[in-house]
Amino acid sequence: MTDSIDGLEMALDRLLLADANALDSKDMKGWLANYAEENEASYYCRATENTEHNLELGFMFDDCRARLEDRVTYVNEIWAGTFQDYRTRHFVQRVSHWQVDASTAEAISNFSVFMTPMDTGVTQVLAVGRYLDRLRLSDAGDAKLLSRRAELDTSVLPRYLVYPI
Repeated sequence: MTDSIDGLEMALDRLLLADANALDSKDMKGWLANYAEENEASYYCRATENTEHNLELGFMFDDCRARLEDRVTYVNEIWAGTFQDYRTRHFVQRVSHWQVDASTAEAISNFSVFMTPMDTGVTQVLAVGRYLDRLRLSDAGDAKLLSRRAELDTSVLPRYLVYPI
């Protein structure tokens, strides 16, 4: 729970920065730590075009906490060394947020993600879009992601996705 709009903005900004840093550092356990420890915690990534046409087709559908944990295991242990690795750089801008109730808030943020393959060193845009976030607020003033929908304006990606956007 936050006591003010400034408290909500600070909690949201800390969360957005922590998430971008975890992903850019390939810290999948750190990425998972940004999510609420509730069964309904989820991450979806799909093209905005699919959302607009009510198509349940996407890049990633982790519809519960267990699937988020599976994603961490897959990236860190199962897929390790089996794909052309790349670095990412996330740029995130909070554009709207509101408190739903004492323990829940929602936010919209724009993002752009650049990627650089480790073998070529040539940077390009990986994806651009917006995050639609539902947040769980704690009594300590912190926020965790209850759900994140990464809605990509980019409908054709320059490569496969291994890491969440």
